[in-house]
Amino acid sequence: MEGYIINTEPEKAVLVGITNNNQPLSQVEDYLDELSFLTETAGAIPVRRFIQRLDVPNSRTYIGSGKLDEISDFVKSNGIDIVIFDDELSPSQIRNIEKELGIRVLDRTNLILDIFARRAQTAYAKTQVELAQYEYLLPRLSGMWTHLEKQRGGIGLKGPGETEIETDRRIIRTKIALLKEQLKKIDRQMTTQRKNRGKLVRVSLVGYTNVGKSTLMNLLSKSEVFAENKLFATLDATVRKVVIGNLPFLLSDTVGFIRKLPHHLVESFKSTLDEVREADLLLHVVDISHSGFEEQIGVVNQTLQEINAADKPILVVFNKTDAYSFVRKDEDDLSPKLRKNLTLDELKNSWMAKNNSPSIFISALKKQHIDELRKTMYEMIREIHVTRYPYDNFLY
Repeated sequence: MEGYIINTEPEKAVLVGITNNNQPLSQVEDYLDELSFLTETAGAIPVRRFIQRLDVPNSRTYIGSGKLDEISDFVKSNGIDIVIFDDELSPSQIRNIEKELGIRVLDRTNLILDIFARRAQTAYAKTQVELAQYEYLLPRLSGMWTHLEKQRGGIGLKGPGETEIETDRRIIRTKIALLKEQLKKIDRQMTTQRKNRGKLVRVSLVGYTNVGKSTLMNLLSKSEVFAENKLFATLDATVRKVVIGNLPFLLSDTVGFIRKLPHHLVESFKSTLDEVREADLLLHVVDISHSGFEEQIGVVNQTLQEINAADKPILVVFNKTDAYSFVRKDEDDLSPKLRKNLTLDELKNSWMAKNNSPSIFISALKKQHIDELRKTMYEMIREIHVTRYPYDNFLY
């Protein structure tokens, strides 16, 4: 438009996290690394991170007044557009922090919802994300009005403010009810589709976000599922028919799990996760090169429990072996080896490989040990098929 300059530069962001006396600083740094990746995925540039040690978050501003002043000074002197907190904030906390800083404040939940909204491609995924956004927005409406008034000078916002907020609440509640009805209708259609898939064994890829599930899906199914080095590249469940040897089965790729996955998203994505719940075998893909992969395994196992899918046969696939690195100890260091000091071969023989049996170590990107993976999958899928359909001997 003539006379208007559209700013296309990415927003500059500051990241904020807290730690307590029982939590090592390195763990908080890992969490903020992930928040930084989320921020970049959403299209902003993380400029700096602030960490405060607190036993209990401040009920009014989440962090202490001194740290808030420090962030405020940095924000004003560096042209920061947005401040992002690594935990979910209450509506009043967001309102109070924005008042102090004079710029937009997001919490982790809001950031993830924004990424999901950007990533949603199908009508089903868009409906799921929209529902989660409205459910997140509903208790925060009054804060949103305060925010708009500050940003736009209150033009068009004066008058019966509370009445307008109540009107908006009714509109949003109605919208939520309509979206839930839409999802129920699609759920029924998808349930029918799953029932019509016949007698094929169903295998589902699960794992933390960005561990290489879609890359592995492409490799096993020889298809082109969208895959890139960003969080939540896949939102919709993708199902492909795959044949290993003479044994056909269905392979599905679903949304990746993440630490502190917003409750609204877990609820609204239940149908997508039905692919996991109704699977006969789960391939739990793990990024072995990630420093916090053990915690990521725990997050995935916890999420599987929450959706009642933890009791299924699981093959743990340790992926990205090509990117694995370790810290070599000095020869005169006699202290016990830590996990970070283990070579890949030592790791394979460690408690992890034994406790997560059956397990396999691969590189989907470099196509290393894929034949071994296919052979293991064949044996596990064949065992399920023979047990369920003992008369289908023509397959073997």
